[in-house]
Amino acid sequence: MSRHTPLPPARTRRVLALIPLLGTMTLATACTTTANPPGSTPSSAASTSAAVDPTGQPSPSVSASGQAVIPTSAFVELPPELRKSPRRTVPVEEALPKLCGNEFGTGGRQVTAAAAMTVTYKGADDGPSYTPQGMVHQTIFTFAGTGATDYLARLRTDLEACPSYQQSGNRATVKTEALPGVGDEALLLTRTWPNTNPNGEHTGGNGSSQIAVARVDTVVTVFNDQGWEGSSGNPAVVDRVVRDGVRAIDAWQG
Repeated sequence: MSRHTPLPPARTRRVLALIPLLGTMTLATACTTTANPPGSTPSSAASTSAAVDPTGQPSPSVSASGQAVIPTSAFVELPPELRKSPRRTVPVEEALPKLCGNEFGTGGRQVTAAAAMTVTYKGADDGPSYTPQGMVHQTIFTFAGTGATDYLARLRTDLEACPSYQQSGNRATVKTEALPGVGDEALLLTRTWPNTNPNGEHTGGNGSSQIAVARVDTVVTVFNDQGWEGSSGNPAVVDRVVRDGVRAIDAWQG
C-alpha cells in the first residue's frame, strides 16, 4: 500500500454525547447501537440499525430519541469510475474480518455505536457488464472514554498472536504494519494464501487481500477488502478507500 502525504492536523472535534440504548436490528434513519455487556463483542452483541440516507447528508450526533447516530455520510463512497454498485448496509458481524478468532470484535462496554456498509468495486476502465473486482466492507465503531485507543491496543496484541490461520483448508499468513499518515493511528494487514481451484487443489502462486484499521479521535473504522469470489483484492483501491474513508469520518467529527 503506498504512502501519501499525511492528513492535515486534526481539528478540535466535537465531543459526542452518545447515549446507549437497547434495541433490535432494523433499517432506520441512522446507524445506532447500544453498549455491550462485559465480555461481549460489538459484532455479535451490539444492536445495530444502518442509515440509508439518499441525500448522503450528515445526521446529528445524537438523535431526538437519545440514540447514538452514525450517519451514512461517515462511510466512504467510491468514485464513479470504480463503483460497480451503490454502497449498501450489512450486519457488522458479516463485515468484520475473521482470522484466528474474534480479533476485530472486542470492543466491550465502551462501544456506543456500530454499523457497517459494503462498497463493490470494479476496474476504472471496466464496462458495466464486467465482473466486479472485489468488495470493501467498512465497519465504524464509536467509543466512550479511552475505548478507541484501547481497541487498537488489544488488536495489536491479538494480531501478534496470529501470524497465520486456516482459510478454506489452507494456511494463510498475516503481515501487520503501522500505517502512518492515516487518522490518529492506523494499521495495515496483508493476508496471503496459496491459490487453489474449485476442488481445493493448489494452482501455483498466492492470493492476497488487505485489512486496514484506523482511529480518528474516539472513532475506529475497519476496512476489510475481499477479492471477487476468492480472488486477490486490489491494494490500490484499498489505499484510496482508506484515505477517503478516514477523511469522511474526520469531516463528520469536525
